[in-house]
Amino acid sequence: MNLKNQIPSLLEELADLSLSEALAWVANRFPGKVAFSTALGQEDQVITHAIFSDQLPIRIFSLDTGRLFQETYTLWADTEYKYKRKIEPFFPQASDVESLVARQGINGFYDSVDNRKACCQVRKVLPLTRALQGVDVWVTGLRSGQSANRSSFSLLEWDETFQVIKFNPIINWSYDEMIAYLQDNAVPYNKLHDQGYVSIGCAPCTRAILPGEEPRAGRWWWEQTQKECGLHANYSNK
Repeated sequence: MNLKNQIPSLLEELADLSLSEALAWVANRFPGKVAFSTALGQEDQVITHAIFSDQLPIRIFSLDTGRLFQETYTLWADTEYKYKRKIEPFFPQASDVESLVARQGINGFYDSVDNRKACCQVRKVLPLTRALQGVDVWVTGLRSGQSANRSSFSLLEWDETFQVIKFNPIINWSYDEMIAYLQDNAVPYNKLHDQGYVSIGCAPCTRAILPGEEPRAGRWWWEQTQKECGLHANYSNK
C-alpha cells in the first residue's frame, strides 16, 4: 500500500493517543523515515520537548534562511543545551542566494509578492526539499488556530508537493493548551514572544502584532495574502 492510501488507517490508530504516544507510535511505524521541521516557534518547541525528552528516534531539523532573528539563534542554542541533542541545520545553497540577490537586490522581497515568494523558495522551500529526502512522515507544528487558511488542516494530510504524509500532532491544540504545556515543562521559548511577536520567521519579514490582529498578521505585513511561504502550499489529504 502506498503512503497516501495508508492515511485513513493511520488516523484510526492515532485518534486517541497523547502527543508523546502519537509521536512514538509514528516513529515505530516508520523507523528512520520520520522527521520534524522546527522553526523554533512555541508550537515547535512543544514537539521538540516531547521528542527530545522521550528520546524518540525522530530527526529534528531547522531551515536557517540566513536572515533569522538573533533571538531565534539564541533559542536554538539554548534548546540544544537543555536537551543535550542537536537540531540539524539546512541552509540555502550559496549560489541560489547569490543569484536571487543579484536579480532583486538584498531586500527585493518588499517590492512584490512574486519577489517575496522567490526569496522563500530559495531560502526555505528548496532547503526543505533536501531535508525531506528519504522521509515518509513530515512532522510539523501547525495549529488550526494560527490562521483562517489553516483552520481546515487535519491530523494527517497528504502533501502532494513533497510526496510525504504530513503529521500535525498538535493541530487541535488551543493557544492556552500550548502555553500551559510550555510552562509546565519549563520549555525554552523565543523571548520575542514577550514583545508581541506571535509567529516568528525571518527578521526583515516579521513584526509584532497589534491588539486584535490574527496571529500571523505580523508575517509579511505589507502584503494582502494568505501569509504562507510555500512550505505548506498543499493541504489536501484526499
